[in-house]
Amino acid sequence: MFLFGENENRINHDWRPEIHDSDGLAIWRGNGEWIWRPLVNPVNLRFNAYADDSPRGFGLLQRDRNFDHYQDDGAFYERRPSLWVEPRSGWGKGSVQLVELPASDETFDNIVAFWNPAEKPQPGQELLFAYRLYWGDGPPVVAPLARVVATRTGLGGIVGQKRKYFSWRFAVDFAGGDLAMLGKDTVVEPVIVVSRGQVEITSVRPLAPIQGLRAMFDLKPTDWDPGPINLRMFLRVDGQPLTETWLYQWTPPQVRPPL
Repeated sequence: MFLFGENENRINHDWRPEIHDSDGLAIWRGNGEWIWRPLVNPVNLRFNAYADDSPRGFGLLQRDRNFDHYQDDGAFYERRPSLWVEPRSGWGKGSVQLVELPASDETFDNIVAFWNPAEKPQPGQELLFAYRLYWGDGPPVVAPLARVVATRTGLGGIVGQKRKYFSWRFAVDFAGGDLAMLGKDTVVEPVIVVSRGQVEITSVRPLAPIQGLRAMFDLKPTDWDPGPINLRMFLRVDGQPLTETWLYQWTPPQVRPPL
């Protein structure tokens, strides 16, 4: 279940700051890439398929384990278990598919993730899939890269300056990996790809409270197509990845908002 979190507060009538059983979909792809896709509670049904060949693992995880972020002394969402799926044999080509259903209440289990093979089963065909399920605080494997620990969004622009157009800001915090070993003069490059729109005001700076980095950028819509925009980002140094890959899907306002 995902009702709302730090990245999306579409439902803002609740006294608690966050309500969710899981806050993201993690994928360890067959090629070794680590993916983190924060969940959302969409206005309309969302379906996404992430193509892969023999994935090494995937699951819906609850990464945020801080009680202060939930303030729920009855449901204790910071204690909710993650579920990791570990294929025990080569699954071949297919996709990890994510379904996000609109939910107005925390009793609705509105998030589903599953594997769908590329070759469709034929009548009478036997299919064998070996896998292991892990329930707990997190998966049994940890990426050697820095991981996403928070995703926040809000109005873009430069504080103190009049906005001439609408933009939306994304702030992604990374921690772990080799971040603590970076020198003060190390140049960290954000690699950002969006399906449409214009990326601007990019930055990467140290974030001492988590001993990590905060990457920020604004996305300026170049049209008012109601469809969602796909975003992809990771950080690298000297051409080598420093973090896992952050994926996100953002739906711009249906009507151009006033400035």
